[in-house]
Amino acid sequence: MKYLRLYADQNGESHAEEIEATFEMQQYAPPAPEFGISTPTDAARYVFVNFPANWTSELHPSPRRQLLVMISGQLKGGTSDGNTLILNSGDVLLMEDTTGKGHTAETLGNDPVHAIMIHLE
Repeated sequence: MKYLRLYADQNGESHAEEIEATFEMQQYAPPAPEFGISTPTDAARYVFVNFPANWTSELHPSPRRQLLVMISGQLKGGTSDGNTLILNSGDVLLMEDTTGKGHTAETLGNDPVHAIMIHLE
């Protein structure tokens, strides 16, 4: 499984990179058979978010380290180094650009974007 990571470098520029999750076979919910489990990450809470159609933002850092899980709609993001990200339903973005210039975001199309933001510790 691959997902995107958004982060700031030591000069404050934001970048995106693709990360691949690794899994280890474990019996997670006995007596169900084993399946792949990733390394646990602590989370504090989550919120559902609704970006209305035609919503747009200027450069801003993430308010906290968080995981964005797209539920519906399409979101376009931009890093300060000039890269563009297009996120669709099912996409996952690890947002770690809590310092520096940050990123832009805007909804695409005529529909709102629904997502879950999982606040990480």
